[in-house]
Amino acid sequence: MALTQLLARVSPADLDRCRRTAADSPDGNPGWDPPAGDRIDLNWALWGLLRHLRRVEAASDVVAVLDRSIDGDNAAAVVFLDHLEVYDRIGDPPTLLAPDAVAEVARELDTIDTAALLALLPRDPVQAAESCGFGRFHGALTAYLAHHVDTLRAFYRDAATRGLAVVTWVD
Repeated sequence: MALTQLLARVSPADLDRCRRTAADSPDGNPGWDPPAGDRIDLNWALWGLLRHLRRVEAASDVVAVLDRSIDGDNAAAVVFLDHLEVYDRIGDPPTLLAPDAVAEVARELDTIDTAALLALLPRDPVQAAESCGFGRFHGALTAYLAHHVDTLRAFYRDAATRGLAVVTWVD
């Protein structure tokens, strides 16, 4: 089973409902089931891009916002999501970015020039894939990475516009 980076946009009210459900459940099941339209699977794209950006010592503010967007800020606020029905407990438990933090991340993501970011990759596709830790990559790596960066940006922009929190986890 491959691990992937997942994110969900959720309202504070939905998080409160899950918290209450977990407290009332004999096994702590929070009843976590965000709508499909409010979830994204970033696969391994951001992990590989971040690996490369660190290797080439890219701008620390870009690395920081990309890290924060997938790592979240606060695991304690969503400890009730630390349940096998949410994630398989490989890696860290889910984390939360509160609505104010989501708005901040969205603004910072909007400042990233995706083309300039991807121009930091080696021109040779094999070297670029290796630099991202992907080994062999079948397909257009820059298109794959651009798609996921742009998807992440749009996801956060929508969450900020709607005043939602973002939960991040690996499954």
